[in-house]
Amino acid sequence: MKLKLSFIFFFCLVIFLDSQAQVISLSGKRISRNSMDSFLQKQMDSMKLPGLTVAFINNGKIVYTNEFGFSDLETHRKVKPNTIFEAASMSKTVFAYLVLKLVDKGLLDLDTPLYRYLANKDLEYDDRYKLITARMVLSHTTGLPNWREWDLADPKLNIKKGDLYLKFTPGTGFSYSGEAYQYLVSVVAHLLKKTPQELDHYFYDEVCKPLKMKHAYYWWNDYISKYRATGYKQKDGINEKQPVKKFEEFGAAGTLRVNAIDYARFMIGLMNDEGLSKKNVDEMFKPQVKVPDWDDAAYWGLGIGIKNTPYGTRYMHSGNNGDFTAYFIMYKDKKSGFVFLTNCNRAGDLFEKLEPFFFKGTF
Repeated sequence: MKLKLSFIFFFCLVIFLDSQAQVISLSGKRISRNSMDSFLQKQMDSMKLPGLTVAFINNGKIVYTNEFGFSDLETHRKVKPNTIFEAASMSKTVFAYLVLKLVDKGLLDLDTPLYRYLANKDLEYDDRYKLITARMVLSHTTGLPNWREWDLADPKLNIKKGDLYLKFTPGTGFSYSGEAYQYLVSVVAHLLKKTPQELDHYFYDEVCKPLKMKHAYYWWNDYISKYRATGYKQKDGINEKQPVKKFEEFGAAGTLRVNAIDYARFMIGLMNDEGLSKKNVDEMFKPQVKVPDWDDAAYWGLGIGIKNTPYGTRYMHSGNNGDFTAYFIMYKDKKSGFVFLTNCNRAGDLFEKLEPFFFKGTF
């Protein structure tokens, strides 16, 4: 009987402590769970966000997680802890981590031109591409466009519409590029002798398992099909349902599917320097290039944006797949930060409200 009562007491204590969980703002102010719930619900209502998954980290531990709204508005299916969202460009930071693990294994060198591992037939007409390295890919200094279909070449270059091209000589400037990441995916798959789908399994074994990320996938699978959120684009306050994107490819630039809890576990791994040599930890978080005219980042490291703030150095990345958008920020020295993902195109508006709240701890 005493054992049973002890268990009941312990169970109730855990529930009580969880209900009292607090986020500590960067200014040191404590934010109760109720205050955080209220703040986020207010933003959900005012912005008409369909759904949201969010996690906060203090002292290297997840101190708050919650889900709001609907993963599908038509069926009124609510967002749950196992609901899967698109991380969009936040996929790049996770892939950069995987690449640095390969560097530690001696399978890839940051500064060896990638063509020595695998030629890029779409760029063979321009010898300058032979300068491109993994470091340039991860720091967005390859000179490649973001996506060739939309980021078109200057007409004066006489580049056929849809052809891949270089904006400038690799290594001489900053140009955010998903195309560059996909070239590096091809190189990595080639070096590991794996298909892109097999590369997703390799990623899960090498990154997710050690960092205790339960569900994070670049390639479409049955779990995503069952638990995915529906994407929406909001226009004039109306959320319009978008077609399903299966992403049957390993898209390092934007196909990672995940929830906030598992992405927060990845962030904690970064905060604690887990899984990488000190040399490559330093490389990842070192400013590699100055970023012109970008509010979110003054510099770029390897797979991550860097900006000095009144509260210290902020590392971040955002993501925008049109109908799924997301943000994360982290203060590595403080081991604090947050991540959220939403199934519509308004993450930027939420971030503008949430970051100051996380700074000051007040509305």
